[in-house]
Amino acid sequence: MPDLTVVFEDNHLLVVDKPAGLLVQGGDAPDGDDHLVARAQAYLKAKYQKPGNVYVGLVHRLDRNTSGLVVLAKTSKAAERLSKAFATRAVAKTYLAVVSGLMPEAASFEHWLAPTEDGGSRVVGSGEPDAKPARLSFTTLSRSASARASLIEVQLETGRKHQIRVQLAAAGHALLGDRRYAPPSIAAAFSRPALHAYRIALQHPVRAGEHAFVAAIPEDFSALVTSLGLLLKPDAKNPP
Repeated sequence: MPDLTVVFEDNHLLVVDKPAGLLVQGGDAPDGDDHLVARAQAYLKAKYQKPGNVYVGLVHRLDRNTSGLVVLAKTSKAAERLSKAFATRAVAKTYLAVVSGLMPEAASFEHWLAPTEDGGSRVVGSGEPDAKPARLSFTTLSRSASARASLIEVQLETGRKHQIRVQLAAAGHALLGDRRYAPPSIAAAFSRPALHAYRIALQHPVRAGEHAFVAAIPEDFSALVTSLGLLLKPDAKNPP
């Protein structure tokens, strides 16, 4: 059975830590075989010895080369309610990112984004066709003057495609390793976009109460931070 790192599971939710390089859904894969949803189905089928197909509801996505938390639904009721929560921005999503340049202690960015023909996003004027507002805020955890890089914690206020990558690049602080949106020298600084979906907080889809989930920091991301002389905050090194 393919590897699956389970962060939380109950009768309605399956929260997993997706490794960088793994597609979330099979329709995006050239061969359609190995992807996160397939791994989750195989995990549930084996654990509970279920015959036939196993239901797994995909309620949000991560880019292939972004690591971190993905929330999956184990029932159709949970999928419907979670999809609505993500669509209405009732879910708090926190990312860790390593960016070029020295960032201020905290700031917010607001742009208008529109899709590109090759599946990306671009910054446009508010009156252009398909333009949608994109907002995020961040706090800086660590800066390295010698490496001209910063480690930041990003809070998404909207959920546009490639939003963090596009907005930070537009502000002159592209993600290290981002071969789509960063200049070549910054793109070559890491093997993938230096972005990790670190924390998700949401209301349980069936029971009362909020749940917060935290993903461990991947080894490649941690090694990058260390090599640049940056520091992870204590709870990011050892998430609860």
